[in-house]
Amino acid sequence: MTAAGSQYVLQTGLASGMSATEGLMHSPHPKPVDPKTSEECHVLPSDIIPDSQARIALRGKVHDVLVPYMCIGAWSWGDKATWKYNEEVDLPKIRDAWKKLRQVGLTFVDTSIAYGDGESERICGQLFKDMRREQFIIQTKWMSWPDPTNVFLQSHGPVNKLRSSLQNLNLEYVDVYVVHGPTHLSSISTIAKGLADCVNLGLARAVGVANYDKGEMIKMANELDKHGIPLAVNQCEYSVIRRHPEVHGLIRECRDRNIVFQGYASLAEGRLTDKYSRFNEPPRTYRFSSYPMHMLEPTLNVLRRIAEERRVPVAAVALNFSINKGVLPVVGIRSGDQAEQDMQALGWRLTVDEMRRIEAVSIEGDTTVFWQHG
Repeated sequence: MTAAGSQYVLQTGLASGMSATEGLMHSPHPKPVDPKTSEECHVLPSDIIPDSQARIALRGKVHDVLVPYMCIGAWSWGDKATWKYNEEVDLPKIRDAWKKLRQVGLTFVDTSIAYGDGESERICGQLFKDMRREQFIIQTKWMSWPDPTNVFLQSHGPVNKLRSSLQNLNLEYVDVYVVHGPTHLSSISTIAKGLADCVNLGLARAVGVANYDKGEMIKMANELDKHGIPLAVNQCEYSVIRRHPEVHGLIRECRDRNIVFQGYASLAEGRLTDKYSRFNEPPRTYRFSSYPMHMLEPTLNVLRRIAEERRVPVAAVALNFSINKGVLPVVGIRSGDQAEQDMQALGWRLTVDEMRRIEAVSIEGDTTVFWQHG
């Protein structure tokens, strides 16, 4: 079962220094990106214009998992510690969003056993109830703490917790199973054995990691390879205001190894949606890329101008930027309005000139020793 209170442990950890803009050791002042460190504006080949029906392959042992170019983040579904979830108010909005997403084929969902102490997974299970298994893709995560049984179980930890996730989801297998972060006390080789067991037992089709740096990712890929299992995914924070994985070569390494890079907090928890301002700051619990809004005004002004020229929402421009950079964005959606805005990121491409305008006001971001290694 899920460790009770894990959602609150996660929020406390983010406040203490797991997020690179929180805690005593981190600076809240943005660091501009050095243009010399940028990848090409169009890392995704220019002849590819992904719409909601386009698919990209996540490598599996037997069959690849085909997913859209955008993933729906379900952290807020059921989470009270960060997102103040209220079932009576929020669940109908989530159902409305899911209806709209289903209509266009954006049914790739990212969750975790830690989100809402498993409630996010249970909500996903409700949403999937009337769907055929091939109509959705579910990715969930193994959190090694605060449950001490993960340490005692060693390589059996991932299998044990995945069984709990499957019970929450009411499914026989997940499409992708991801190590939530590099904070596990067991070695990477031990965790790789656990992930391989998940695949070989038919509980997961593909596996990945989150928040791993380049060296850790390579080691995990090599260890999984000993079991005949490919590393399919590395998921780290990436957006216009946290380009660290790009400028430090992590995304390039993923591309060279055929590992799909997923970028979470792709709208900086609402900061890149035009919802907030210096007069309306996000809640203090929104800790990723949590720069004061007045520091983000140069970036937001450019995004707004391009959005006006394109006649799309600001959020769509920010997400399109990530897609151009070869990133599969994970975007939190908990209402029909948000779904409609974010869908508009697909079916078109920012020009090289527009990308350079955004790059000029983008932020590098930082890492942490506790959590955000990548």
